[in-house]
This record gives sequence, structure tokens and C-alpha cells, in this order.
Amino acid sequence: MVVEITEEQFKEEALAFLQANAKPAAKVHYEWGRGSDRVALFADKSREEELAEAEEAKAWARLAFDAGFGWITGPKQYGGRELPPSYQRLYDSLAADFDIPSQAPRGIGLGMVAPTILAHGTEVAKTRYLRALYRGDIIACQLFSEPSAGSDLASLQTKAVRDGDEWVVTGQKVWTSGAHYSDIGEIICRSDPDVEKHRGLTGFIVDMHAPGVEVRPLRQMTGGASFNEVFFDEVRIPDDHRLGEVNGGWTVALTTLMNERAAIGVGGAGVQVAALEMVRLMELARHMGKDDDPMVRQRLADLYISTKIADITNLRALAKLNAGQLPGPELSISKLALTNNLQKVVEFVSLVLGSRLVADTGEWGTYAWSEFVLGVPGLRVAGGTDEVLKNVIGERVLGLPKEPS
Repeated sequence: MVVEITEEQFKEEALAFLQANAKPAAKVHYEWGRGSDRVALFADKSREEELAEAEEAKAWARLAFDAGFGWITGPKQYGGRELPPSYQRLYDSLAADFDIPSQAPRGIGLGMVAPTILAHGTEVAKTRYLRALYRGDIIACQLFSEPSAGSDLASLQTKAVRDGDEWVVTGQKVWTSGAHYSDIGEIICRSDPDVEKHRGLTGFIVDMHAPGVEVRPLRQMTGGASFNEVFFDEVRIPDDHRLGEVNGGWTVALTTLMNERAAIGVGGAGVQVAALEMVRLMELARHMGKDDDPMVRQRLADLYISTKIADITNLRALAKLNAGQLPGPELSISKLALTNNLQKVVEFVSLVLGSRLVADTGEWGTYAWSEFVLGVPGLRVAGGTDEVLKNVIGERVLGLPKEPS
């Protein structure tokens, strides 16, 4: 790879862009009893607030893309700059010091769908969607899980029937984040019901605004509605929007799932446990008068050590990705480490708070943890359940025999 700009030149260019378009980020200072005590894994926002956040994310993405920072490592033919991953890391470290709109609404599109289109999409799809995704012109969602096919993705029943140069899709998907503000979706369908279940699947890019697509919100036990169920009633998809070969959808799905585990396990969700939440947990123990309790101190120390080990594991996984290798089973380890650490947080706050976790006394910083506790099961399901990931690690990392059918 011929690099046309040095890292120092790139840094100057990036800093100039950020300073001209964003304000420096305010230092986060946590003090017990001041400000909001809300702590949650999933945002509890209205549909209007989510749509506004998505528009803000897209506006910043267009600004960054047009300045050359939208897809730093991507192929030039699709709008990227073809720079090494170290340049992306440099830009991210600089951007972290500035107050820019949250890019969370674009996370699934960039972290899971775009890499799958790049790997398996037709030239028509790559040209039409990759630049648009990275520029923020459109947002994408992932349409995998179904009411009767969650962890066992190969059992899905949404069907795709070929009709000339089109496919007609009918069925239902569930737990789809961001479907209500997405423009396209990556969907896996059953294209051949007469073959072994893993071999009868095909992937597509579906227009979320097409006739026959209906999105309904799902209320989760935290009180929010971050997810959706999506219904498809004879939705037509052009064959040039197919991902991979006909009946080759399992390979397409694995590409997406590996990138999903990378986004969840190595991404920002893990940092919360090691940083701000650790401070809150220590202050919580002090406030409850349990900071000298040996069991409480041991639990906190164990959580701190576990998060540091997870950080090191994540760095190994990132090194592999940065070396140009595909995401592998070690990302299952990263994602499982994250959910295990989140569960340790749940156990810690349960030990310290007792009944205050389930009965709101109005005391600052106590019952607020209940929303966090109720959100953890969601992450233990997203990106492959803990049980599925343990099988992946056992079989592909440790070389253990497969689970009996």
C-alpha cells in the first residue's frame, strides 16, 4: 500500500478539521449526589428523540466524509482513502477530545452491514450503498432474529421466492435495533426449504421504505423501546441486491456476526465497565457504608481485574483486525468477557444495595441501577447468546468435540 500522506500530516489535517467544526469535549467529572444518577446500557428515548439523534449523526458524517475522514481505510473506488488502520486509530483518538454528535445510530450499518456488503455484495450494491453508508446519506439495520429463530439462526423461516430478476420476501424479524430510522437492511431468508437448514439461506439488501415493510416498536423490560419487530409482506428485492451466492447465506451471516461481536466486545460497551461505572461502584460502596466489607472489596477487585484482562484480550483481537485478518473466534471471547463483566456488575450492585435495587426509596444513586441490571440480559443475547459463544470457543478455539445433535 502506497501511503500518500504521513501520519504527522494526517494528524495536522484531522486536528484542523475537528477544531474548525467541533468544540472540545467537556471533562467528565463524577461526584456522588450531583447531576443525573441514571445508569443504563440502553437509551430510553422517544421515537422523536431517536430520529433527531439519527439526523444529527448523519449531518456530522457528511461533514467528516467530505473532509476525508468518513472512511479512512476504505477502498478509493467506494469513497475511502485507503490509508492504514493506524490512521483510523489516530483520528479516533483525536476525535475523542471533541464534542461531536453520537454516531451510535450508524453503528450497526458501519460495524456489521457495510463490511458484509464489501465482502459479499454485487458491484451494483457496493457502488450504490457503501459510499452512502459511510457518508451518512443512509442508515442500515440488521434483520436476522425471528420469533422462533434467535440463537439458532439457521432455523429462520422468513422466505424468499425467486420471481425472474427479483425475489419476493415474506415473513417476520424481531429485535431489530434502529429499524424505524433505517433506509436499508441486511436480511437473511430461507430460499430453499428442501435442503439442510444451513444451506437453504440467502442474504439480501432490502429497502426499508419498500411497499410491504412494516416496522413496529418492541417495549423491553427496562421501559424503553430500542428494538423493533419488522414484517415483510411480499416485499420485492432485485437480484442485484443479493449478498453472496444463492443458498450461500450462512457464510454471509457469519461475516456479519463476526463483525457484530467485534463491535460489541471490542467496541465502546466494554469501556463503560472499566471507566465510569468503576468509579460509580466505588462511590456506591462508600455511600452504603460497605467500603470496608471484605466481600464487597473482593468483588470490586475481581471486577477491576477482569475488565483489565478483557482490555488486553481486546487489544489482541484489534491487532489481528489491524493486520488485515478477518475477525475470528477470539472475538467471541471478547464479547463473552464483556457480558461476564456486566453480570459481575449486576452481582456487585445487588450485594451492596439489597432491597434498594428493587424498591425506589428516592435516594440518589441507588434504585437508578435497576435500569442497568434490566439491560444486561439484552447484551447477553445480542451478537450471539453466551451459550452459543461458549460452544464457538469450545469447538473452534479449544478444539473440543461438537455438542451432540
